[in-house]
Amino acid sequence: MSTPLQVRVSTARLLTPLVRELTLVPCTGSLPGFSSGSHIQVHLPLGERTLRNAYSLTGDPADSHQYRIAVRLQQASRGGSRYLHQQVAVGDTLAISPPANLFAPRSTARLHILIAGGIGITPFMAYLKALQRQQANVELHYFYRPGLTDAYLDELQERLGPRLHRYAAGTPCDLAAILRERPLGSHVYTCGPQRLLDAVRDTASTLGWPASRVHWEAFSAARPGQPFELELARSGQRLQVSAGQSLLEALEAAGVAPPSLCRGGVCGQCMTRHLHGEIEHRDHFLSRAEQAEFLMPCVSRGCGPRVLLDL
Repeated sequence: MSTPLQVRVSTARLLTPLVRELTLVPCTGSLPGFSSGSHIQVHLPLGERTLRNAYSLTGDPADSHQYRIAVRLQQASRGGSRYLHQQVAVGDTLAISPPANLFAPRSTARLHILIAGGIGITPFMAYLKALQRQQANVELHYFYRPGLTDAYLDELQERLGPRLHRYAAGTPCDLAAILRERPLGSHVYTCGPQRLLDAVRDTASTLGWPASRVHWEAFSAARPGQPFELELARSGQRLQVSAGQSLLEALEAAGVAPPSLCRGGVCGQCMTRHLHGEIEHRDHFLSRAEQAEFLMPCVSRGCGPRVLLDL
């Protein structure tokens, strides 16, 4: 696991009542460069536990002197978004993981169709800076709740003009019309709530889009569940996973965690073999056949009294 970077909050601004933007600068030295679509994990000390939440970098990839993230206050927050909204102030120090990219735009695309829902606009802010610099053909479809989840809307309207298509809550939208009869070499990218991702992927599949031209990203925090006991076959360790703790967090606390990037069950980095116990699979990576042997501890968990892992 990479060594965390120490950064300081240089500015903070409330973009909407639900979205807060933080600018992070290095405490010493310089920050690693990043590409559009990159995210970082912010390490959040919450009492006796540490959450590691992933956030897209919204700044210009050409400027690596600072990182910028936007955080949506979640009603069902496990504490991470509340911490960044209500406790973190300018001048505070945070630990972050170096940037990783699982959602880069395709350099060979002739047309980039971006579809964002609410806070899903964040990776596309960096996309647009890079794509416009390249004079790439791009359009953005933005779904939002006015005054709540419409972060950056005015900036986007000024930058994109007619290439920005706005869909306030309740506005009819025909995804098939967005994706139908597009030129060869078009790619579609979507980020936002799971229902939007599913709708875009289903529509693209129905219209015959190749899977290689449909890209998506979701950062879904692990949902709580019933507590259970975790046993590690190789070391013999026994751990208790609480209702509000993810399996991955329990492994991290014990110092035996596999590597992770997305923490949302989509990248496959933390895939671990399970040997015994009933599993509630919540990932978007493994096939049903693979789930019989493996799990993604960042989001999946036991739904019985005991789980045995090959660790």
